[in-house]
Amino acid sequence: MAQVREPNERLAALLEEAGWSNEDLARSVGRVGRELGHQFRYDSSAVTHWKRDGTMPRKAARTAVAEAFARRLKRPVTLQDVGMGPAPDVSQEAPDTVSGLIDLGSADMDPSRRGVLSAGLYSAALAVPGWPDAGERFERVIKDPHTSIGPSEVAAVRAMTEHISDLDDQFGGRMARPLAAAFLVNTIAPYLKATASDDVREQMLSAASDHLYLTGYMAMDERADGLAQRYYVKALELAGAARDHLTYCTTLRGMSVHAVDLGHGHQAVRLANSAAAASPKAGPRMRAFLAGQQAHAAAQTGDRSGALLWIKEAESAMERAESRAQAFGSYDPSSLAYHVGQVRYELGDVAGSVESLEEADRLREPVYRRTRVRYNGMLAERMLKIGRLEEACKRWHSVLDDYGHMQSGRCDDRFRIMMASIRPYLRNSHARELYERARPMAPAAA
Repeated sequence: MAQVREPNERLAALLEEAGWSNEDLARSVGRVGRELGHQFRYDSSAVTHWKRDGTMPRKAARTAVAEAFARRLKRPVTLQDVGMGPAPDVSQEAPDTVSGLIDLGSADMDPSRRGVLSAGLYSAALAVPGWPDAGERFERVIKDPHTSIGPSEVAAVRAMTEHISDLDDQFGGRMARPLAAAFLVNTIAPYLKATASDDVREQMLSAASDHLYLTGYMAMDERADGLAQRYYVKALELAGAARDHLTYCTTLRGMSVHAVDLGHGHQAVRLANSAAAASPKAGPRMRAFLAGQQAHAAAQTGDRSGALLWIKEAESAMERAESRAQAFGSYDPSSLAYHVGQVRYELGDVAGSVESLEEADRLREPVYRRTRVRYNGMLAERMLKIGRLEEACKRWHSVLDDYGHMQSGRCDDRFRIMMASIRPYLRNSHARELYERARPMAPAAA
């Protein structure tokens, strides 16, 4: 007997709530699908069948349907909400937070699964735990009576995180992230289950949160955007459980950087403002760190007055900062100059943006190789936009000096943009020399 299908009332209700026609949904699913590497060819008639007959698109398309609605409605939307069943297994996590960390890190360590993890979507409507309830989401861990930890184990975790961060700065997230995931599974997770004093347990939660934030940043660098979000949310949960305002705010700010990098300006503003609100007693350097990101996010949404207000606050706070902190996640004059450049660019001042990015490069510490590749690539692109071809080529040559050392998806993006940008100018000797030098390096960008 043929299976009798029922109308998908949940999908129909969401379409009405979103104010969408069937064609609107089909187009949005296509856009989201392209982010996943799929070429969905759905039209209004396909949506009619989903809604009227209860037929199901393939699994990857179901995920795209849920994400399309989440972006439209600015709130999380699950597969159950759209009447298309449970989420894929790769997105499931065990209810115990430590088990969830092990599952996440183990999958990230496994080369056969990393491609599946990397295909996860960035959600523009991600549910982010607020400071008051972040700690409550951390389940009570099961203590192992045969293991005990103290301050030395906490120090070891922080030292390893700092070491991996240095590797990430020098060589990129694609090289360092598997090491970070292995350390998470093999060392940090057992420490979180070990016997410890309340003070040591909080310190270990804080150290673990730092490590998760770094691992999420490296996933973002590799363009595994959905995976980066999952690491960031775990970092927020552990920071809340540790009562660690600094890491909580730093993570929210990092999530805003991720959003603005992908063009989700309004989401970036919300996250940057949440980070600032969660840090009412921030010192001047932290205030500059937060306000600079608020300015960039506001500028991307076209909020000129807000962007100029925040960047002025960042500059004032930086003047009050007494020393150049070298701690993990520090903010320095080079970072501020970069944010000034981004605000100028978003507000239409390309020449001013070039000036600020040049200043950022002069002030930047030499250890930040990936940052040099990315921001100098960006600087060259903007030089080209205002007709400074030869200077752009010179800047791109400096990018290539560092690029061969990098294993970074975002650096690969800058390389591809360089090759596409310079191709129309190959009659120029400077452009042709650059292009010929870069061509043998192209496989590194694959």
